[in-house]
Parts: sequence; C-alpha cells; structure tokens
Amino acid sequence: MNMKESIIILTSLLKQHGIMAAVVCPGSRNAPIVHHFSESKIICLPVTDERSAGFYAIGIALATKKPVAVCVTSGTALLNLAPSVAEAFYRHLPLVVVSADRPQAWIGQLDGQTLPQPGALGGFVKKSVTLPESSGDGQRWYCARLVNEALTAASRGCPVHINVPLSEPLFDFSTGALPDVRAVKLFRPDTSEPEVLKSIARRFTMAARPMLVAGQCECKKDIQSLLDTIAERFVVLHEPLCSRAVHFDEVISATGNNPDYMPDFILYIGDTIVSKRLKEFLRAATGAETWAVSADGEIHDTFMNQTAVIELPPEKVLYAVASHATIQEKGGKEAVTESPLPPDAQSRQEFYTRWQTALAAADSHAATFEPPYSQMMAVKMFESALDIYEFGNHIHYANSSAVRLANIYANHYIYVNRGTNGIEGSLSTAAGFSIATNDMTFCVIGDLSFFYDSNALWNQCLRSNFHILLLNNGGGGIFHQLPGLEASPVRDKFIAAEHHTNASDLCKVHNFRYLSAHNAKDLNVCMKLFLFRITQPVVLEVFTNAEEDALAVKEYYQSFMIKPSESDMTSGLT
Repeated sequence: MNMKESIIILTSLLKQHGIMAAVVCPGSRNAPIVHHFSESKIICLPVTDERSAGFYAIGIALATKKPVAVCVTSGTALLNLAPSVAEAFYRHLPLVVVSADRPQAWIGQLDGQTLPQPGALGGFVKKSVTLPESSGDGQRWYCARLVNEALTAASRGCPVHINVPLSEPLFDFSTGALPDVRAVKLFRPDTSEPEVLKSIARRFTMAARPMLVAGQCECKKDIQSLLDTIAERFVVLHEPLCSRAVHFDEVISATGNNPDYMPDFILYIGDTIVSKRLKEFLRAATGAETWAVSADGEIHDTFMNQTAVIELPPEKVLYAVASHATIQEKGGKEAVTESPLPPDAQSRQEFYTRWQTALAAADSHAATFEPPYSQMMAVKMFESALDIYEFGNHIHYANSSAVRLANIYANHYIYVNRGTNGIEGSLSTAAGFSIATNDMTFCVIGDLSFFYDSNALWNQCLRSNFHILLLNNGGGGIFHQLPGLEASPVRDKFIAAEHHTNASDLCKVHNFRYLSAHNAKDLNVCMKLFLFRITQPVVLEVFTNAEEDALAVKEYYQSFMIKPSESDMTSGLT
C-alpha cells in the first residue's frame, strides 16, 4: 500500500460518516487526496477559486442536508476559505475542510506555499486536527481518532478543519481496497432520546461478555446506587473516584490478558481512571466495542477501541441500563436487539460469575493482607478507622502513590485532582473544600505534593476541621515502583527529588497541631488523635522508607493469586 496512510484512513472514515461529496480545488499537494476521493467513489466537484469553492460546498450542504467536504492545496489556498467557513459557522452547517499541508519541518523555511496551517481558521471551526504522517499501529489509531473527533463534531452542525501534512513523493497512487477503519458513531440527545437509551441498554445487556467501566464522576448518590444495581447482574469496575474501591487491579495483575476475562462490549462512563493495568488490559480487547458516555459528545478513546459516543448525562444511561436489567430479572420480554451478537445468557452468566468470584477473592485479600510499617499500613489504618467514624467527613487524596493506595483501601468516594493528574494543588483544593463545609475534611498526601503546595496552609480561614495525613518517605516514592528506573544512578537525587524535609516548622508557623510517626506503635497512637477534631487543624506526618514502601505494594500484588477452584475456566493462572 503506497498511497499515504493518512489519506486512506481519512477517505474510509469520510464514507463511513456519510460524507459522499467533496468540492475539490486544483493543486499538487492535495492531488493524492483528490485522486483517492475519486477512486473511492466520493463525488468530486471541481471549483478553481477556493473563495468560491467554500460557498459551493455550503450550497450543496443546504440542498442535501448532509455534510460536505471541501479540499484545497497548501498555503494561502486554505486562507481563502475563511469567509465561507465563517458563514458556515454562523449558519450551523457541517462543512468539512480538508487541507493538504507541507511537512512541519519546512514551515518557515522559505519553501513555497508553506505557512502554519493548524488552527489557521481560528474560532470559526469547532474542531481543528492535524493528521500524523508516520505509519505504525499507534499512529494509525491516532490518525483515525483525530478524524473521528472532527467528523463527530461536524455531525453537530458546524464546520471543522482536517489538516493533512504530506511529504514527497506525492504521486504514487497505488493502493488496494479501503481498510477496515473503526468509525465512531455519535448518539445525540434529540426527540428520539428514549429510543437511543433503549438501544444502549439492549446492546449492553444482550452482549455475551458485557462490562461497565466507570471513571471519575461527580459524587452523586444516584450514580452510586445505579452502579450497585447494575453490578448485581453485570461486571462493573470502578475506583473510589466514582464510588468505592472495586479490586479489579488485583484481578488483572493475577490473570494478565486471559481471554476468559476479556469483555466483548464495554460501556464507559465518567472521566479518567487511575489504573494503568485496566487501560492496558482493555486495550488488548481488540475485538470489543466501546460505547462511551460523554456529556459533551467528545471522543475520549482511552481503550483504543471506541465505536460510539453517547452525548448524554451518565445518570440517564445508567438508569436505562439498570431499568432494562431489572425488567430482564423479573422475566420481562426483551426487545429485539440491534446487536449482531445473538443473545447468550449462559455466556453472560459465566463471564459474570468468573469476575465476581475473582473480585470477591481480591476483596478478601485487601482486607486480610497485613502490610509492614509503610505508607500502605498508614492508609489501611486510616481507612479502617473511618469505617467506624461517627462524624460527617470528606476525603481528599493527592495524586501518585496516595491515590493508588486509596484504590486498595477506600470504601467510599474520594476527591482527587485527576483532571490533569499533577502534584500541584491537591492540598489547596482540600483546604478550600474544608472552609466551605463544617464536616471534617481529610487530605491524604505525599511529601512532594505537600511541600510543593505548602502555601495552602498560609490562610487565615482554615479551621479545626482540616486534617492532613502526610506520607513522607523522603522523595517521590512512585519512582521506586517503576521497573527499570532503579538502573539509573540519578534516580533518587534528580528524578525522585530526594529530600530530608519535615513539616514540623511549617505547622508552628501556621498554627497546626503537629503529630509524627516513625513506627507502627507511633502510628497507632497518633491515628487515634488524628481522627478527632480539636481546636486546631492537624498534620500527622508518617515517616517511612521509599524502598520498603515499594516492597510492601509489590508483596501485596504478588501474594494474590486466583486459584482454579475459585473461578471456572482459569486453569494455569496460579
């Protein structure tokens, strides 16, 4: 296949999204694009003047009620589309601008017809993407994702810009049939919303191996209760960023990419997830469909197999699935599914039982595993104490090691800044929360995050309801858990930011009660004091060793195994 791969992917997805007409303008850089459009049976309508071509496309879109592409060469040809694109923007018309471009390396190098084309149409397009030229599976996925993002945006009735850098040679047109590129379908709220919800619910409940994955969500009781209802019959995986900890990370660690645990249909709600294992596991489910609930309609292809975006609030979709599941449980008649998969109740039940058995074993392991003195022990002791805590409370975790320990021990919703997953601001966020509530606000945080954001303590509004569990192992402990990094002689000093700082003087300056623990006995005594409200805000600083912290986590995962007797069809996993 010698035709540029980005052009092949673009053409395939244009057709799958129903774009069958393109106004094309003359030029050499866009010649491969125009050639492939024509060879692939996209109707090409030639217009020489780009200023006119854009308005021709508008006229066709108005007459056909369908999105239309307009393809131009590189350089000022793209700028000549600006008036028509602005018109399309204010008319809410789905104009798909496809511009050929020079390789990025030649921009600004006095080469002909070269200028910065990404973003050249400014705020008059709802989506602007530039496709990669490189080959390879990762780049193909990225290219397809970008095109899908642009075309789903256009389907809302707005212009979009797809920029296609092309290096020479340009005129090798040999290629075979269009590849099987995965298109992402957009479900939008409209008058048919009830039917869309029914279709989603049927597709999920009738799959042979359905799995619901919930990322970070706003803390709402209805979401938590709906997830629990669905979990009575289907595999539901989530972290405490959504509800409570479900110990799927331990299961995946023990089973690897065992196909018996792989879903064939994934319904994904919410935002980010912490678990790298889960992401890698579901990216290996190459035959699965993923329907993602995204209230803004944007594509977030976390698992690299997304096939649909559902532009609806997660509560509506969860309610539809829970209701459909309840009707099935009561013996109600199932509607005819649109799925190509036949109903397979036996397969669904086996898949569900297999996961439930493994998750129950992982729950038991988390409850019974006794870590040595470490950050892991500190978090387990804190979370165990919360189970019998009698006062209203809100729990914040910082990123890196802290939130990963929460995924093991938090049996409740947690607040954590996972939008960008930085170390900055976690302490300030929790502090701000504490002054807006009379309930206790706890913050579990590592040393680098704490000292980086220590100005959060410099605030006269802080009250006695703010308590900080500071996990201090003298640097970025997470870097001691990354395989291979131990080979670097500069890991501790330059990468993990090794230090010998403590919080005692900061607490004196800012009028915080200071507690510290250097062993398990200290920790047990201090934890009892830490949990209860006194006349000052409190910091409990737990000093541990980074290597020992890493070994505790490693032992936790390595000591968990799924025995053949605990789950069917899992021979060879021990």
